[in-house]
Amino acid sequence: MIDMAVAEVVDATDAVPAGNPALAAVVTRVVTDSRNVRPGDLFVAITGERHDGHDHAAAAAQAGAVAVLAAHELAVPALVVDDPVVAMGRLAHEVLRRLRVGGAPAVIGITGSVGKTGTKDLLGQVLRRLGPTVCPEGSFNNEIGLPATVLECDESTAYLVLELGARGLGHIRYLTGIAAPQIGVVLGVGTAHVGEFGSREAIALAKGELVEALPAADCGGVAVLNADDPLVVAMVARTAARIRTFGLAPAADVRAVELTVDRSARASFRLVIGDASAPVTLRLSGAHVVGHALAAAAVADALGMPVADIARALSDAVRQSPGRMAVTDTDSGVTVIDDAYNASPESVRSALESLSVMARSPGHRRSWAVLGEMRELGESSGPEHEQIGRFATGLGIGCLVTVGEGAAGIHRGAVSAAAPTAEAGHQVNPSTSRAVFVPTAEDAITLLCQQVRPGDVVLVKASRAIGLDRVAAALIAAGRSGSQGGTR
Repeated sequence: MIDMAVAEVVDATDAVPAGNPALAAVVTRVVTDSRNVRPGDLFVAITGERHDGHDHAAAAAQAGAVAVLAAHELAVPALVVDDPVVAMGRLAHEVLRRLRVGGAPAVIGITGSVGKTGTKDLLGQVLRRLGPTVCPEGSFNNEIGLPATVLECDESTAYLVLELGARGLGHIRYLTGIAAPQIGVVLGVGTAHVGEFGSREAIALAKGELVEALPAADCGGVAVLNADDPLVVAMVARTAARIRTFGLAPAADVRAVELTVDRSARASFRLVIGDASAPVTLRLSGAHVVGHALAAAAVADALGMPVADIARALSDAVRQSPGRMAVTDTDSGVTVIDDAYNASPESVRSALESLSVMARSPGHRRSWAVLGEMRELGESSGPEHEQIGRFATGLGIGCLVTVGEGAAGIHRGAVSAAAPTAEAGHQVNPSTSRAVFVPTAEDAITLLCQQVRPGDVVLVKASRAIGLDRVAAALIAAGRSGSQGGTR
């Protein structure tokens, strides 16, 4: 962050000083977790579902915070505002405004139902070849995470890569009001959060707020759109920015040809942009990563990076954010695919396809899919979960372990696909059958540690709130200690 006097923060946030803060003191960083406070920080007291940051204001001051951005007066120096989250956004907007007086950084916004974080991670690694880039690990795509990312910028920052999430109309518009993008990427319109939006068309309406926020083409605006998604292509009519498309479609401006996938589900292809092309071999598992790579390539091309350099950067890129197709080969010979950060029908199908590829070679490995609930699907939740069960069975997944009542439809779909006459709630013997239902993550851990054996490959995936990352962690720990059981 650029240094700002407390008085300047007051002006940027329309705050009222309380408790005699030192207005001449310099703020060097903004934090929302009191445990991370160090001298010179501004602590933002956010009231969440489980914790109220105001309760930790004294600890923040004790650790050296120069002031607390708060919703009410405290026993420590405070800057009082109506809403600390909104005020944090205003501060981020002011910091970015000051930086852009000098022309930098270029702001790239990424949205879409699936793949925002993976694309952001790839793009960050590519753009670092061009100059200093702010692109944090993890998913910081809401009204707290986005301004926190903006506030990491300083005078050296050349590129700022942002995720923009939405749970309703106007959310992305609000985020672009904090950090107006120069380049906007729309990855796709899927069914994630359809329970909140009501339809894919409503999701498209919300995601398209990103391209509406872009400057016109003659002012440097670029809309990077997925040529393989008709709802995204239709967003052309919603922007005056220059259009660049990416995808497998022959008409895409940035496309992949000669696509192959190896036994670890890692893709290789020839990147084609105009008359230029170069080979790419990704280090990341999952054929769906090709789309992420093409989106990143389209942005890098728009910023003037040569195709050969883009291809090399993509080939060198590694996984950064946890819980997203993170593949671990344990000492005991078990491969664990931790994709438990989030889940939608589209991403679960992609993960299952990758599992199937990895299980087929070398030889024929036993495959396990440990699946939990996909949240926020609304009225379509039941049918979508059952379709996933049928899809997994159709792929020939060796054993499908469904975790929790919220995901019970996956089990019903798998059982009905394997034996159409079976009762929907039929419980199957895990030692002999391909479909198992367990109530909790702890039950899944017990089952897997007993049944998984060397050579097996295990996918773990669910919406983040389900907490199946514990299952992946337990399998990896067991594999390191050599305690995984099972006999051939």
